[in-house]
Amino acid sequence: MGDTGLLNSNEPESVNLTFKENNMKRIAFLFLAIVLLTPTLALAEPDADGCKDHGLFTRMKNYYILECEKKFDQALILLDEDPDSAKNLKPEGDRTVIRYQYQESAGTAPSYLQIRRNYQNAAKALKAKILVDRLRYTAMQIDKNGARIYVGIELFNDGRNISLTILEQKAMEQEITANDMWEALQKDGFMTLYINFDTNKATIKPESKGIIDQIVELMKNQSNLKISIEGHTDSQGSPAANKTLSLNRAKSVIKAISVGGINQSRMIAVGWGQEKPVADNRTEEGRAKNRRVEIVKK
Repeated sequence: MGDTGLLNSNEPESVNLTFKENNMKRIAFLFLAIVLLTPTLALAEPDADGCKDHGLFTRMKNYYILECEKKFDQALILLDEDPDSAKNLKPEGDRTVIRYQYQESAGTAPSYLQIRRNYQNAAKALKAKILVDRLRYTAMQIDKNGARIYVGIELFNDGRNISLTILEQKAMEQEITANDMWEALQKDGFMTLYINFDTNKATIKPESKGIIDQIVELMKNQSNLKISIEGHTDSQGSPAANKTLSLNRAKSVIKAISVGGINQSRMIAVGWGQEKPVADNRTEEGRAKNRRVEIVKK
């Protein structure tokens, strides 16, 4: 029979031993290779229970979610490095906080600049406005489908930790007609409206145009009607600043109504600030109800 490549029993015992030793060395080498590779896989940390990426942003490579939280709350958007600065924004809404950590087995983490640019590039598709771009902090503003979204990205530990805060500030919805307003004015003498403004400003948001249009229609239908437009705020901030803000918002409403063809002489602006709450200022929901505009029959 030809050579099969196998050792037979007629060959010396030393040759058999050498063959067995070589095989054992090969097996040991393969086992060592598996052992060396296995720790890398084992060190891949899973995400915290119940946590997942936000729909607006996907995570960077080699990061896992250390912890997360979602609830209706206030976010701090640091336009100024001083957390107590009056320049900072404190919007309320659905707040999501996701804290990422870099896999220890993945080597060197991306630089602060790489991380910031990654999120900023992702936000370009959303037409985000960059509010702040500092070494370890980026803040953005996104206006989408009638809602305003604030994003804060804070970096720690040479890029190994990322804290992502997303605050979705949905507009308080209110469907109301000119007839509804007239009925309320006849019955109660006033009507509460939730007209949405930019944070800490008197600029009326586009989604509130429908309410303004209905006030214009009311004033056209009731040609002898005179009203006061009265602004109210929640209790956050100083009383003096809130009174000024509420008055300026009332004036903005009058200006918007006059653009619709109503003479400004039929309207007066009043700012009450935080003096007349209708709900508990200790809760987010209560503060949202207190931030309102009332039209009052004169």
